[in-house]
Amino acid sequence: MQNFELRTKPKPRTTAVDRAPAKKKGKSWFAKLNAWLHLWPSIVSGLIVVFVCLTGTIIVYCDEILDFTAGDAKYVEVTGEPVPAENIMRSIQQYDPNLQVSQMVFFQDPKRSIRVRAFHKETGRLNFIYLNPYTAALLKVDYTGHFFFVTAHLHSHLMIRSFGGWVVLVATAIFFVSCVTGLILWWPKRWTKKTRQDSFTVKWKAKFKRLNYDLHNVYGFYSLLLCFILSLTGIIIFFHGAADAIIKTFGGSEEHIDVALPQVVEGKPSLDYAQYAYKALAEHPEKQNAGIWVYSLDEVGAYVFQLGVSGLKSTEKLDLAIFDRYTGAKLEVQRPYIVHEKVENMIWQLHMGQWWGQFGKLSTFLAGIVATSLPITGFLIWWGRRKKKKTPKKR
Repeated sequence: MQNFELRTKPKPRTTAVDRAPAKKKGKSWFAKLNAWLHLWPSIVSGLIVVFVCLTGTIIVYCDEILDFTAGDAKYVEVTGEPVPAENIMRSIQQYDPNLQVSQMVFFQDPKRSIRVRAFHKETGRLNFIYLNPYTAALLKVDYTGHFFFVTAHLHSHLMIRSFGGWVVLVATAIFFVSCVTGLILWWPKRWTKKTRQDSFTVKWKAKFKRLNYDLHNVYGFYSLLLCFILSLTGIIIFFHGAADAIIKTFGGSEEHIDVALPQVVEGKPSLDYAQYAYKALAEHPEKQNAGIWVYSLDEVGAYVFQLGVSGLKSTEKLDLAIFDRYTGAKLEVQRPYIVHEKVENMIWQLHMGQWWGQFGKLSTFLAGIVATSLPITGFLIWWGRRKKKKTPKKR
């Protein structure tokens, strides 16, 4: 038999043209949904978010600006004993009877003047009035506070009352969702040296497109926690029910402290509350000032002083001192009512950036600037990609 050598025919080599391209793995439904939630609701609410964040950022340093615009009216010479609050009120009425006092602030420093917050009945303008505590002489009427009063109302409801409040609420809720979805988009699939560098640093020398992306991506991450806090506290302030639930969680009462105070007695003479403001400050020498809301004195039979650093919307390091307005006796109120006031004040502190002195304010101010820029940089990223998709590809 002849031996035949079986030879296998070599297979032809496949070229790059013959090979089918590998299919790319598509995004999961969760990734697509997350990207959609981050993009389209943010584009719809972008202008409102920019406006709300900008006005909120302006308000952060309102107390320091008001303190600066007071100028020399903040200080006086000590010339004896402080005059009664009745003299202070009379001096204001003599200057303008249309001024309606809402708050009076007494200072621990004997050289500091009394600061009064008052609204004008005809114009509705907010005034900060400074008076000499020893002579009741009116030192200055500062209108700067009205600018922040208007800015605060633009921030909360666009000066359109109920409808504007809901518009701001929806925009704030969308911003909160954008923070969550943005964090998911920011999170790298793999933590390598390059992804860490790209995620935490801005390439300042890069072209505009890359620089804009880094400003949105990197600074958005750094400000994320404060953006969470600012948006969440804004929602809580709008929904009183949510605020009440948080207060109750911390052991606070559902009602304000006024419910626990004695009622006002018609015709019964009251003691001078200025005297008890200084008494409260003497008992708490670590506190800077003592504020009292004068408009509520028609309803309660007690003087409630907020001790700490009185601001436009809240009081730093809040403590309360309560006195019977007819006997001067110090009143003790059940703890749940005190907790209610402190937790409610803390919510405002977090929203205004007053949670850790100047560090908290600076952090909130910078986060506000970043939050204002996020819808703008995000829109530019989307617009650049949109233009790129429309460009025809070369064969």
